[in-house]
Amino acid sequence: MSEGFEEKQAANVEQAMEADTTDPMTGTAEDQSDMTRIGKKQELLVSLLAPSRQTDARLNDSAQFPIPVRAGLYHRHHCLVGDGAIVSLWRRAWWLAYRSGTVNVPSSTISYGLVNGGLAGLVWMFIVAAVGMGTVVLSLAEMASMFLPISVINVSKCTDRPRAPTSGGQYHWVSEFAPPGVQKFLSFLTGWLATLAWQTGIASGSYLTASQIQSLMLLNDPSYSFERWHGTLLIIAVATVAICLNVLLAKQLPQIEVFMLLLHFVGFFAIIISLWVMAPRTPAKIVFTQFQNNGGWPALGLSVLIGMTGPVYSMIASDCAVHMAEEIKDASRILPLGMVWSMIISALSGFIMVLTFCFSVGDIESALSSPTGQPYIQVFYNATNSRTGTTVLTVVIATMTLCNTINNVASASRQLYAFARDRGLPFASTLSYVKPGWLIPLNSILVCFIVTCLLSLINIGSAVAFNAIVSLGTAALFSTYAISISCILVKRWRGEPLRPRRWSLGKWGAPVNGAAMVFMGLFYFFSFWPLFTPTEASTMNWSIAIYGAVVFFAVVFYHTHGKFVYDGPVVLVKKDL
Repeated sequence: MSEGFEEKQAANVEQAMEADTTDPMTGTAEDQSDMTRIGKKQELLVSLLAPSRQTDARLNDSAQFPIPVRAGLYHRHHCLVGDGAIVSLWRRAWWLAYRSGTVNVPSSTISYGLVNGGLAGLVWMFIVAAVGMGTVVLSLAEMASMFLPISVINVSKCTDRPRAPTSGGQYHWVSEFAPPGVQKFLSFLTGWLATLAWQTGIASGSYLTASQIQSLMLLNDPSYSFERWHGTLLIIAVATVAICLNVLLAKQLPQIEVFMLLLHFVGFFAIIISLWVMAPRTPAKIVFTQFQNNGGWPALGLSVLIGMTGPVYSMIASDCAVHMAEEIKDASRILPLGMVWSMIISALSGFIMVLTFCFSVGDIESALSSPTGQPYIQVFYNATNSRTGTTVLTVVIATMTLCNTINNVASASRQLYAFARDRGLPFASTLSYVKPGWLIPLNSILVCFIVTCLLSLINIGSAVAFNAIVSLGTAALFSTYAISISCILVKRWRGEPLRPRRWSLGKWGAPVNGAAMVFMGLFYFFSFWPLFTPTEASTMNWSIAIYGAVVFFAVVFYHTHGKFVYDGPVVLVKKDL
């Protein structure tokens, strides 16, 4: 790159920053330039997590810490403390924590730990899951922050151009970081696994909401007959609401999410305070030391490990905002910091919720045998001794779960759109089509709805459908995490240079990546196990069959069609921009 070209690029960046020209539809000039550099056209609405100009000014002028200078390149300094910075960062972190569902999901998946592990298993495996997921999120955040270097003149301004974030997420990262010989295939496979994971995410969120609605019906009308096909229809109804909000109110979705975030915040404290004040107390010795094997497994330790699925599921969607990257202003700065802080918030709030539940649960057998099918609803009823009070608290949980489902639709449809745009899916041109003026991937959103409806049929034939859907989604998403992180780990082992990044793990990179791989391998193995033994056809966890079928189809589709049309996002990057 010539010196004159570098000076011209630096001058353009500085001029864009000073002008602060922001198109409400396509974002800042830097956002538009980033999209051009990766060979993509900005087609989606850029409005999420949009700070005000005044807030950004405070962020840039507040106390800073320097990122080390590498290879003679100057790196922009980033603010983490100071007036306005903390407020903005925490607002964004809470937003990402809310989008991933980790503020409220623990209460909905609490039965996993009660069946396999008991109260002590639930508490300690949540800690294990939080630490393990912490290493995963740190690794993903570093990848999200990597950017291409461009030398600059004025080091007091924003100097290095961030690597433009796209909605593709993991498959885009693999396309850039995998060894050249397997780069295209691994990127293709990662894209398919990510698609599977996020499609099941919509189904699991819809299932949770639908089952909570059914439980409320049974709570208030004991004569109600709990039919599984009723649940399937409710799943489709919930998905319909989520789809309609994402289509008809797409431009208002950021404002709606402000309300959702407030609801999550208020609902969280409303629930824990109610239980703290009104619920009976379980002795601390039982909470922290009494492990149980209610799944019929031959060993207690095995049962506890199987029960880890619930805690992990409540923290697994840390990459959700990555798939909204093309609609987030200054994403290369917001995403890594937001991902890390959202994980911290999620772990702390989830642990508080788990401890509150464990100290309030009372008799575990009573909770597990609740006629509502939801142990946490029985805990609410035991605490309030009121159907009305229980209904109010459960409605809060159900509403928050619905909000997460709405967000899952947004993330899943953008991931589907991005992968189709790179020609990784059948009917790619249709799935990646964005009607001029709509600024949303409508076709991808509708396909998400169809997939959810098909997955909802599992509920009719299986008594443990949610377990299968959760296992399928978590295993697929962990697969994408593992492939992405392993590519970075291999580069570190080989001593190959990594791209400059706004947020770096430094010397801890290899240990953190390695710990993340060990944790994901352990969970991946147990994610396909059923909750109980012995099993029948209706209680078997059939997620392994669906997972295997999707991987098999992806491999066949790659060798028969994909390798001729799919090149991977990396070949489109314009490295001279």
